[in-house]
Amino acid sequence: MLQAIGLTSTPRRNRPPAVDDLTFEARPGGVTALLGATGSGKSTALRMMLELEPGRGVTYFRGRPLHRIAHPAREVGVLLGDVPGHPARTCRGQLRMLCAAAGVPASRADDMLDIVGLAGLREQRLGTLSLGMERRLALAAALLGDPHTLLLDEPAAGLSPRENHWLFNLLRAHAAHGGTVLYTTADPKEAARTADHVVTIDQGRLVADQEAAAFARTRLRPRVAVRTPHAARLAAVVSREARAAQRSVEVVAEEGNRLCVYGSDCAEIGETAFRHGVLLHQLAHETGDTGPVPTPAAASAQAPHIPAPTQASAPASCPDPATPPGPAATTSATGTVSTPTAGAPEHLRLSLPEPQPVPSASPLPAGAVATGATLEQAEPPAPTPVPAARPQPDTGLLPPPLAPRPVRSPLRPFRYELRRLLGVPVTYLTAAAVLVASTFLAVFLARFGGTPLPTVLAAWPGLLPLPPAALGAGLLGALSFGDEYRHPVLSSGRGTVPRRLGLLLAKVTVTAATALLLALLVALADFGALRLVYGGDVIPVPGNWPALCASWAGLSVGCAWAGLLAAGLFRATAAGVAAVLAVPVVITPLVQLVERTLAGASVRSIAGLPARLRELAWTQWPYEIDRWLLAGARLVAQPVGTALVLSLTTLACAYLFTGLRRRARW
Repeated sequence: MLQAIGLTSTPRRNRPPAVDDLTFEARPGGVTALLGATGSGKSTALRMMLELEPGRGVTYFRGRPLHRIAHPAREVGVLLGDVPGHPARTCRGQLRMLCAAAGVPASRADDMLDIVGLAGLREQRLGTLSLGMERRLALAAALLGDPHTLLLDEPAAGLSPRENHWLFNLLRAHAAHGGTVLYTTADPKEAARTADHVVTIDQGRLVADQEAAAFARTRLRPRVAVRTPHAARLAAVVSREARAAQRSVEVVAEEGNRLCVYGSDCAEIGETAFRHGVLLHQLAHETGDTGPVPTPAAASAQAPHIPAPTQASAPASCPDPATPPGPAATTSATGTVSTPTAGAPEHLRLSLPEPQPVPSASPLPAGAVATGATLEQAEPPAPTPVPAARPQPDTGLLPPPLAPRPVRSPLRPFRYELRRLLGVPVTYLTAAAVLVASTFLAVFLARFGGTPLPTVLAAWPGLLPLPPAALGAGLLGALSFGDEYRHPVLSSGRGTVPRRLGLLLAKVTVTAATALLLALLVALADFGALRLVYGGDVIPVPGNWPALCASWAGLSVGCAWAGLLAAGLFRATAAGVAAVLAVPVVITPLVQLVERTLAGASVRSIAGLPARLRELAWTQWPYEIDRWLLAGARLVAQPVGTALVLSLTTLACAYLFTGLRRRARW
């Protein structure tokens, strides 16, 4: 059971809220359509249910709000527009990455590709998929965690009739298994054809909450669409002849030269136009939504509305005894007469007799039923048509159910981050570019004998603010969070929003490991290139190689973390790269300026710090650690080390303050 209670979005720029006090429910075992025109607040309502939009109200999924659900992907499957994945990632890689985030077996990805008919496109890139294939992949991602509830925003938009039929068969099969399905649509005929329950909204407010059969009877009406340059003249003629013939005909003028005629057919309108010499540009049967109930002001502003006469000049004739009685007619407050079966599906309306006009002695209130008691000859009450039973869905369309809910594992974000990092070619291209650039610079710098060996192995000429390895590590760190906001595959899962402590720890760890691996590969590649070009004598091993290795690793990891935190804070890859470049270009010169300013002042020494830390510690560590502590302190005392520490401290505090205050968690 899905229950939305009092959903009200936050108004923007003194505008009315897109969703205003919306309350409805979607029951399990059925398909519910959220119907509304474009801009009526359907998508905003779905995003508020997922807590992706600010506002008031609460949504319960089987009695619990989403932020209280331990495994959101196991409870709610979401389809919000296109597949939010990197265009260079494969279909299989996308689903396997989401499997890691949802805590389901990786083999589930192949099962879902078979279910949605994409088994032959496992290695197809997301950027090359057609709209129908992309929608199938999005539905596979929504069903990946075997959720109870499906929330889909315009799932059939742009699909062919065949794909549309497949989609709703799958949704009905999910509902037949006891699941809850809620989807949005702007097509009332689609809602009446595919849903069991229809919730209609307009300007963010609830208009109607009906079963599909009641919706078809009361909200869909057959009409004749007419386009003519003499719209006002034809409307007057049709209304005059309807009054003369004692028939209930309603003529509504729409924008331009279009008329909608209710209660007539194309033949009558065409004959009337021919008799009076009215030129027609269009004449066609349509079935349209009557829309929300207009306010009195809006009703008075509508263009010509000609009601049927309210006084009967002749008694109504009895129906033919051989013909089954038709459904009862309903008379609106304006006096127009319509039938409950007017909006029934096509196969139902064809099997019912044409309704007979029912003149009444006085106008009936809105929604009142005209019975035989108002006629001169009584008729038995007309039976309400029962919609034909829908075909039973094919339950074989659904994947096999998953095992019971797994225990929350700390390895889930690590698996997700590894699949995200290794699933796109950008990672490999960046590493290859760094290795090639570093090798070329190392060979070039070693040609001059005065270049220090650490500078040669790091491939760090004085013209560059950072060596290629540090720049590459910073770029990969920036992409780690930048891609989460550029291609938000986790945003709909709400329990796996990028700004979560578990995901942050996973990204910090994986980014550090990637930076260390890249630094090691660069050092080995430079060493091998120098031995190949200049021989082994040109590379003597320095005595302080442990300190040099620590500084090299610290620079690479620090740049990677700076890019990671800045991209997560400002939600852009460019911000992460800018933060990495700001360390040597902006912050390091400021640190050097402060050091020069304080050069003449007395400075206290930190000698003996390891011994004092040993006294405070609960356990006694080996004396070798004292050397590493002093080496780390000397590294931090360097201008670049101090700049990195200041940058990382500032970015980490800002990230934690702005990003970890929400209710949802991994």
